[in-house]
Amino acid sequence: MEMPQSKPRNSTVGNRSRAVRSLTCGQVMCVPNVLNKEASVADALDRITSKNWDHLFIVNSERVPIGRIHAVDLLKIIAKKTVNRDIAWMHAIPARQLITQETITMRENSPLLKAAALMLAHDLNQLAVTNSEGQIVGSVSPSIVARHLPRFIL
Repeated sequence: MEMPQSKPRNSTVGNRSRAVRSLTCGQVMCVPNVLNKEASVADALDRITSKNWDHLFIVNSERVPIGRIHAVDLLKIIAKKTVNRDIAWMHAIPARQLITQETITMRENSPLLKAAALMLAHDLNQLAVTNSEGQIVGSVSPSIVARHLPRFIL
């Protein structure tokens, strides 16, 4: 009686390895949190609080990311306004002046594994995903990586 042949384990590992390397940012990205550079600090604060976001990508008129504002940085600015807590200043200052971090981007066709390594290396919680014209079309985060990569690893 002949025993059924099983697939060699190496071929399964090789298939998983190829699959994980071929998964791109564009396949798994989510909608990016964006705000136009001409918007005010008040607009940024409203967007962050109403949507429960922790950051915003600031974009120019062509939707090319020029920087990032984190909610904590916004709170620090507001906390430093100890002399005059009037909110009028928030409507006068453009959000682009609050940019504290340059935007690190990945292309839609970049491997998700590369994005994960970049987020880890730079201690980032979001990466902007751009198209071939440099326009922001999505974002990836550690939660997206955690949602998609384990199926290839386990």
